[in-house]
Amino acid sequence: MLRFIKRLVTWWDGQTIGTQLLTWRRGVKVGEDDQGNVYYTDRAGVRRWVIFNGLVEASRVSPEWHGWLHHTWHETPEAKPLTHKPWEKAHLPNLTGTPQAYAPAGSIRRAEPAPRSDYEAWSPE
Repeated sequence: MLRFIKRLVTWWDGQTIGTQLLTWRRGVKVGEDDQGNVYYTDRAGVRRWVIFNGLVEASRVSPEWHGWLHHTWHETPEAKPLTHKPWEKAHLPNLTGTPQAYAPAGSIRRAEPAPRSDYEAWSPE
């Protein structure tokens, strides 16, 4: 019962009941990415959405699927894969709040913070 109530009112832990009903009634599965996220469209091809595998975080959508979700192109990445340039980096999700988050050289979150040379404490005369 608790699981049902949780699914009824939360969106950050998978799909809600409303999204599940929409997907069941009108959704057509068009593909899946390497993270296990499943992408759907309605029968008319007007609406597009994603059901996340695990944590609902928009930065987990790869650039290829992001373009398809926002109607930048009509073909799915599975039907027409994008060509990657040699200078492109692999897609990373948002790492804010995790141990892998970026910490600049002077940050106290680093194991060995660098001495600050851009700050000079004020002392009154």
